[in-house]
Amino acid sequence: MNQQNDTAFFGQPRGLATLFFTEMWERFSYYGMRALLILFMTASIDDGGLGFNTRLAGVIYGIYTALVYMTNLPGGWIADRFMGARKAVFVGGVIIMCGHILLMFTGLAFFYTGLLCVIIGTGLLKPNVSTMVGGLYAKEDKRRDSGFSLFYMGINLGAFIAPLICGYLGQKVNWHFGFGAAAVGMFFGLLQYKTTEKYLGDIGLPSKQALDPTALDSANRQLIIGLSIFLGLVLL
Repeated sequence: MNQQNDTAFFGQPRGLATLFFTEMWERFSYYGMRALLILFMTASIDDGGLGFNTRLAGVIYGIYTALVYMTNLPGGWIADRFMGARKAVFVGGVIIMCGHILLMFTGLAFFYTGLLCVIIGTGLLKPNVSTMVGGLYAKEDKRRDSGFSLFYMGINLGAFIAPLICGYLGQKVNWHFGFGAAAVGMFFGLLQYKTTEKYLGDIGLPSKQALDPTALDSANRQLIIGLSIFLGLVLL
């Protein structure tokens, strides 16, 4: 979609504001939870934590952060082949929010399931929201670089605010309140995304290839094979 005449958001297309605030709130939720993760795992059970030693906590933290970025590849592929980037962003955000909500509850099952949800949701949301930013501009549009710079400011803004709010609530009030604040942040991101997605036009909608029944059958087989390989690597 060509939006060269649209300068509603600091000289950029209005759709950039939708993606700016979606990513800002997603990064708020991600870094807000991440700021608490090691502290929560190593805090004693009497203090509301999990009572893990620092070595175990570090291993879990490292695996978690690695998988968050590893899932970007299958997340982008699923969007291209099946649902389109726009729907992938929304579904990913919902899964992320559910993950943070699960972290509000006490118990290892809730903890690990919550982390898994954040991993899967980020894999769907993160690569596809960036893809849609590029779709706002025609190839000859000189605003593309400045548009991405503005978009990254939203990432940095969310990452800056998150530890101040989630960190304070988690350490000074209750760990689970901090995780809850991350869920609220993702909710705000989803709310403004759905209410302003009309400004995206047809950007991020499923391609004709993705909707073709023959291509869909082939994609289903590739998805099963890809997920099997990915899960095998994770287990290894």
